[in-house]
Amino acid sequence: MALQQFQFGRTKSVAKRSKKFLEEALYTRLFREGGSEVSVRHQLNQFLKSHKRVYKWEVGDTLKKLRERKLYFPALKLSETMCKRGMNKTVSDQAVHLDLVSKTRGIAAAENYFVGLPESSKNHLCYGALLNCYCKELMTEKAEALMEKMKELNLPLTSMPYNSLMTLYLKNGQPEKIPAIIQEMKASNIMLDSYTYNVWIRALAAVNDIAVVERVVDEMKRDGRVAGDWTTYSNLASIYVDAGFLEKAEKALKELEKRNAYKDLSAYQFLITLYGRTGNLLEVYRVWRSLRLAFPKTANTSYLNMIQALVNLKDLPGAEKCFREWESGCSTYDIRIANALIGAYAKEGLLEKAEELKERARRRGAKPNAKTWEIFLNYYLKSGEFKLAVDCVANAVSIGRGDGGKWVPPSVVVSSLMGHFEQEKDVDSAEGFLEILKKAVDNIGAEVFESLIRTYAAAGRTSPAIRRRLKMENVEVNEACMKLLETICVE
Repeated sequence: MALQQFQFGRTKSVAKRSKKFLEEALYTRLFREGGSEVSVRHQLNQFLKSHKRVYKWEVGDTLKKLRERKLYFPALKLSETMCKRGMNKTVSDQAVHLDLVSKTRGIAAAENYFVGLPESSKNHLCYGALLNCYCKELMTEKAEALMEKMKELNLPLTSMPYNSLMTLYLKNGQPEKIPAIIQEMKASNIMLDSYTYNVWIRALAAVNDIAVVERVVDEMKRDGRVAGDWTTYSNLASIYVDAGFLEKAEKALKELEKRNAYKDLSAYQFLITLYGRTGNLLEVYRVWRSLRLAFPKTANTSYLNMIQALVNLKDLPGAEKCFREWESGCSTYDIRIANALIGAYAKEGLLEKAEELKERARRRGAKPNAKTWEIFLNYYLKSGEFKLAVDCVANAVSIGRGDGGKWVPPSVVVSSLMGHFEQEKDVDSAEGFLEILKKAVDNIGAEVFESLIRTYAAAGRTSPAIRRRLKMENVEVNEACMKLLETICVE
């Protein structure tokens, strides 16, 4: 069996093992050709075909890293195959596997996996994993019922299941439920961790209770067991910015910097964004310099974040300089970064610069995406160039969203275009726009058809087919439009 050596611990070195084993660490092998899912899957298949042995800790470490990168499908395949080859899963491994099943095959499959586990495995870890799955999918009733079941079974509860439930309530727009959970944790002597405090703080901010937010932060400071992390202070700074307390926000940002001892990239990016929201351009540049020193090979996302902050601060020359710096050294031309500057140009009415940059990006291999066309769409709508606006909608719909989903024009865009056609009595353009819209949405909706009917009436045009179209689309129009149909739908 390929995993006979799983019993050895992490102390077993991959450098000194026999030829029966994989010649390098499993994680290194899987990411040999980069981090894309295609290349990772290819390397995983090659490894599995080789039947080379690896240590159990390698599998656990690799699964952790695959999950961090959201490569759930290859992670599940690795977990399943290793189990078939003799790897004995601990309860902790089973909890991880349950989470992977949920993310790749859905909640029903995760529930079936949980039901099939031996009773000895159904402890707080696997129950907690299933609870977390319910919370991720915003399944409130199932999550609450499972939490009650865990209490009935007297499972040893930590802050984790409570954190999952509180995050669910926050996402579901029920922040008022969170203080009661905090009180239950305290009554049960369950220690609040930094994540608990962070969710609690966000919940209080959601109901605009800034004074209590500050009392919670003070309580956390007094609790010697918990130290606020940089996320705590990024939340606090964001809350102060939203409330208009810019001086307090900057103090919170200074605390954030003190707690970023390990130079977390996300912390730097939050600092840039939040200093930008306080309007402090000097601090934005200072943190940017610190980020560049900490990460000489600066990621595309960092450049994107910085350019967006500069654009929001109306520092267009600074944004252009930062863009040129990125452009001169980038290995992959990222249309998102180009879009940030294209959007700034369009907002300032610099259409020629926006068009030139769009074409330059295209030449460098970054084709315009739906966001690119949305930027030009908004420009043309504001300038009254409706034909060009419709072309932008058509391009965006044709390309779709980056995640493979359909791009749907915002309702305000649809209303604006249909209103223009109605005003201009332009039936042909209205009908043409509807054909584009049908590619993006399953249901056109009553408001669009009502506008179309008014356009026909204003133009003095007839169309016997409109009643049939309304019936096929299962659309009911208002009484005024029903009266107009009497004159429009004549044979």
